[in-house]
Amino acid sequence: MIRFFGLFCCLVLLFGCEDKAELKQHNDPAKYSLAKDILWASPQGFDLSMDIYTPKSNKPTYPLIVMFHGGGFLLNDKSIMDQAAAYLATNSEYVVCNVDYRLLSDNDNTTTLDEIVGDAFGAVLWVKENIAGYRGDSGRIAVTGDSAGGHLSAMIINLGSKIGSQGFSQDSFRFLPSYLPEGESAEDVKARGGMEVQAAILSYPYDFYEGVIKGFENATNPLWLVNGAMGRGVFGDQFNVHDHSAMYRAVSPKDNIPSSSERSLPPQLLIVGSEDRLVTPSSVKTYEAALRNAGHETHYWEYLGQSHAFLDSGSNILTGSNFAEAAPPALDVMIDFVDRVFREVGN
Repeated sequence: MIRFFGLFCCLVLLFGCEDKAELKQHNDPAKYSLAKDILWASPQGFDLSMDIYTPKSNKPTYPLIVMFHGGGFLLNDKSIMDQAAAYLATNSEYVVCNVDYRLLSDNDNTTTLDEIVGDAFGAVLWVKENIAGYRGDSGRIAVTGDSAGGHLSAMIINLGSKIGSQGFSQDSFRFLPSYLPEGESAEDVKARGGMEVQAAILSYPYDFYEGVIKGFENATNPLWLVNGAMGRGVFGDQFNVHDHSAMYRAVSPKDNIPSSSERSLPPQLLIVGSEDRLVTPSSVKTYEAALRNAGHETHYWEYLGQSHAFLDSGSNILTGSNFAEAAPPALDVMIDFVDRVFREVGN
């Protein structure tokens, strides 16, 4: 499956996104203002930015959707979600934040997976601290992402409380956010529940632990080759999943589901294509059942006839899908879900 995923992503990158013309109902800039490439952090000198879409309907504040792209932690950037973000901004009343995070191949192929998780955590904290300037309500946040971005969104809700100034090591499974509010430590943020969000939408969320077991770190995985990087351990060459399995499970959402009596997770919508062979419907159903058995509110939607990556911009010559045909029904389901959640929390 890993080789298929690598081939899939290579073909998409080399040939895949064509015909990016958008129909106006999918993207109507008259309905939103767009702040492009807002710098939100520079971990280890690597600049991270986000695009922020604000509705023009002149309400004093709006709920938020914070979006993380997919690509197996080795491919793509926020631009792959441009059309999805514009659709949400055109057809709903949410401030939409389309976020960049580091890839494993960045910083000369030294970025570690826990640092990527720290980027996702930091993006949430930056949004909470700064989004009022874009008329966003920091008390009403939904996180979403597809594939690897779905994994990051699940990490935010399952493990957002596992932050610490010491960061991540084989002895301490804590994540250091790439951004912290001025004057606050990670412990301060944790103490006030600063990582809490109110909803999550996980679109075909990638099971990273299973992927590593099947060879993600191997040099034969084409995802590394596309970026001109050598395959390696995602925590560094000194670690591997067989000798240090606890480290890898610490970044696996399915291995870190709290019971509702311990900590209640926000409502979640899980989405997957019925024909997805990378993130199969059965794997998503298994994860959804685990959440439900732990006492959490979950919703499942299987998109008939669709494979992987149907939310990506443009046309995908490998799967035969294109954004204009495939993405809107799924995005409409997402909008309906967050509308209902925020009505119930008092909007």
